[in-house]
Amino acid sequence: MFKKLKDKIKREQDGQQHQFHPSNPYYMNSSNQQHLGSPSGKYQSPHVSPPAQGDSSSGYVATPGPPPPQYPQQPPPSWEPPPYHDWTVIPDNSLLPPPPSICYDSSPTANCTMEDGDRAFAWTEANPLWQPQNLTPAQHTAIQHGQLALLKAPTYTGDLLPQKRPGHWKCRTHAKCKDSSILTNLPMYSVFWDSPLHTQQPKTIYFELKVTGVGRGERTLEEAEAGIAVGFVAPPYPTFRLPGWQRASLGIHGDDGRKYVNDTWGGVDFTTTFKPGDIVGIGIKFAPPQKPPSYEPTQRARLLDIDVFFTRNGMREGGWDGNEELDARSEGGTTGLRGECDLFPAIGVFGGVDFEVFFSPEDWIYNPF
Repeated sequence: MFKKLKDKIKREQDGQQHQFHPSNPYYMNSSNQQHLGSPSGKYQSPHVSPPAQGDSSSGYVATPGPPPPQYPQQPPPSWEPPPYHDWTVIPDNSLLPPPPSICYDSSPTANCTMEDGDRAFAWTEANPLWQPQNLTPAQHTAIQHGQLALLKAPTYTGDLLPQKRPGHWKCRTHAKCKDSSILTNLPMYSVFWDSPLHTQQPKTIYFELKVTGVGRGERTLEEAEAGIAVGFVAPPYPTFRLPGWQRASLGIHGDDGRKYVNDTWGGVDFTTTFKPGDIVGIGIKFAPPQKPPSYEPTQRARLLDIDVFFTRNGMREGGWDGNEELDARSEGGTTGLRGECDLFPAIGVFGGVDFEVFFSPEDWIYNPF
């Protein structure tokens, strides 16, 4: 019995070996052929050609579109050092534009009170700018020859003395003279007579002032609580304020050397202080625009080319473009100074000063034309 069972087990083991032997035809036709495929039992890839493009009989469909691109070869790393730069060489910045002007909140020399500033603002709000006035031919001729008179402001304490030559004045203030602007009886620029929009010709206005004394007593120039300013204003103007502090006015102040264009704060650095013996002049040239105004928001109001200039002792010392954009705190910008209003010469004073004014071209040491 045990012998029969042992023979049966042996026959079953021999049958399994024949079933999986490579020579067995069932083994060769089985699905395992894809994995073994060779009498040695090692893996071989199937020898099947891919179907032709468009042949769907085998169920294979080609992926549409071009084949995927090949990534470019990574360039070899470069270990070359960067080019040498000599940091000790100073570049030429002469062709660069000038730096923006720095606006100050106060002047280092003399400042008015906040009450005066508020009162001046309320005054300008209550008194709108005048419309241009049509001068008579005789008045216009007198202006061309510098035959202008000075008008004493209510806050001015001192003397205004006309000289023999028309347009020549000598002035002397008291030591306690408050802020005052001395204006002329007639405008130096008339819209109806002089505007380049009508004449198609440039128009230059200019006058000079000679400083003969600043301060009273033994104070030095730097310690003197006194000053002179020259400029232009469009009327009406609060004459208890210096030119350049309020609407439609510009001025160059000799106590701090700064320019003021509708600037009730501290002005912008421009020149040096006025000293006794200096002959200073200020002028504006209005001309037809060389380029037509653009449609940029900042250029829409540009009607004329405007050159504001300052002279000292017969030499031009500086200037600026009258169309330049002002600081945002200058309410109204350059309204009244763009050639749309009549302009009057203005001389600002405070404290004890001595000076002479020249409106006639025959007395100028600088030729602005």
